[in-house]
Amino acid sequence: MTAQLDAVIHPTHRLRICAMLDAGTTVEMAVIKDVVGLSASALSKQVAALVDAGYVAQERARQDSRRIWLTLTPQGKTAYQSHIRALQEIVAGSAQP
Repeated sequence: MTAQLDAVIHPTHRLRICAMLDAGTTVEMAVIKDVVGLSASALSKQVAALVDAGYVAQERARQDSRRIWLTLTPQGKTAYQSHIRALQEIVAGSAQP
């Protein structure tokens, strides 16, 4: 196995957040909240861990500071893609006889 699991990304909610951000360029936090199904405070904690790791950038809307937009940073994109490769290697390895 060459790719490594990332302990910051690995928790399910953070993995889902990264997947959504990888699929889109910028996603509003309210949309992520609805899809992931977390309360606002629980989502904030998950996002804070990703921001602290340098994986996600957040920006408040200028017109309405309650709206927060999230983006996967280049470092976050690299970490997420490496994490996915590690998961794929685990799955491929378990399929071997």
